[in-house]
Amino acid sequence: MFCIFTADFLFTQKSGVLLEELSLFQPGQIPVFQLPALEVSEIEYIFRKMQKELAADYKHKYDLLRNLVVELIHYGQKLQPMSALSTTQNASQRISSLFVELLERQFPLETPQQRLSLRFPKDYANRLAVHVNHLNKVLKEVTGSTTTEIISSRVIQEAKILLKQTSWSVADIAYSLGFEDVAHFSHYFKKQTAANPLAFRN
Repeated sequence: MFCIFTADFLFTQKSGVLLEELSLFQPGQIPVFQLPALEVSEIEYIFRKMQKELAADYKHKYDLLRNLVVELIHYGQKLQPMSALSTTQNASQRISSLFVELLERQFPLETPQQRLSLRFPKDYANRLAVHVNHLNKVLKEVTGSTTTEIISSRVIQEAKILLKQTSWSVADIAYSLGFEDVAHFSHYFKKQTAANPLAFRN
């Protein structure tokens, strides 16, 4: 089971809930939790209640659904160890977290007209107001990978998703992922995966 929602859905004049104010949605927090058996049944009950409400014609069902989403979020927040709630991060961890947030905010790509605005290490360094060499040093220290390796891995991941789950042309995918031409994208993809885009799709 899964639940997809937007910040706009969660925030209303009535609820006043802002994602950026919730510790679960802060950069660097733990994204996955292993649930105890009792928690599984309780959370499954919330999901089934959401499914039931979605199918209903109750006038205020989205208000009710919003409350159920908030309940799920609070479950997640309670599962975080206290150390994860600490706001004291060293400078390297802070830069690394902000970098990851900038990278992930660009995905998923939903239309062929949407294009990555941050494609190269210098783009991220400029946005974070640090030197590109410093960014690379920080990411290597925190993650064990270079800036280029992290960006490349995420771009290839998105390319695979678009090739397998959409009918977009290879040219559209190349454009959306920030490549100037199909040939460059195809060479890049093959170098990373040992297969050209069309072969991977088929």
